[in-house]
Amino acid sequence: MRILWGLMLLVITLSGCVRYGRLKASAALPKKLNECSGMTTLDGKTLWVIEDGGNADNLYGINTKGEIVATFEVSNAKNKDWEALCSDSLGNLYIGDFGNNKSERKNLAIHKLPNPHVEKGEKIPATQIRFRYPDQKSFPPPFAERRFDAEAFFHYKDRLYIITKNQADPFNGKAYVYSIPDKPGEYVAKAEFQFSTCEDRSSCRVTDAALSPDGKRLVLLGYGTLWIFDDFDKKQFGSGPDRTIDLGASTQLEAICFVRNDLLYLADERVMRAGGNLYAFPLP
Repeated sequence: MRILWGLMLLVITLSGCVRYGRLKASAALPKKLNECSGMTTLDGKTLWVIEDGGNADNLYGINTKGEIVATFEVSNAKNKDWEALCSDSLGNLYIGDFGNNKSERKNLAIHKLPNPHVEKGEKIPATQIRFRYPDQKSFPPPFAERRFDAEAFFHYKDRLYIITKNQADPFNGKAYVYSIPDKPGEYVAKAEFQFSTCEDRSSCRVTDAALSPDGKRLVLLGYGTLWIFDDFDKKQFGSGPDRTIDLGASTQLEAICFVRNDLLYLADERVMRAGGNLYAFPLP
């Protein structure tokens, strides 16, 4: 699917129709980070980022100018398909190695890292949180049941919440939420919630998630769309997103994080002349 999306975006780029809409680039990412797939911050200043499958087993720290200020090799973890990055209030980072386009993987994992701000040297250790989905019976399942890909998760009250990127054909416009403990081990994920995004396959699949520092707003990212859950600390997922924001963008947006309760940073992958930027976005 990543290749197909890249070809589609290439056509859009060459035709001069790439849209950034409401997004204004605050910095260009280094060419070394062409495939930024996850982003988080612990202090609102350094943004920690990863790249997806096929790239180095590295964690990068960048500033808001897009400059690389730190690089760690993640030891005891291989980049099978790293698709998301989040953090907790204790300073731990979590890498979601759960990209699974065909819903065929049996080695889904989340790599837990210590606070990179206090690590010394060029390597950072990882411990593994392994899991499987409770409702997946075949690998891969029929096309209509291929909903076990994921590119988004967040940490909340000692648990990690994974939001799937639905790859089912025909597409049914749903996202599925599962949770697992944040401690190393092997788990069967708990099915938590499902909700409808929208019906357009290209823009209605979830590609990342971010919870505000105060825990009051959860934001999910798609290719040009934000889904907002307000008062998350009180009502959790409620009956679904409280509002949707159309960014008017057509680039491959893959990463999002809060730097303040009212300010988001987004990043997209670079395809030809499109994307590869960092965007500051005040959340209305």
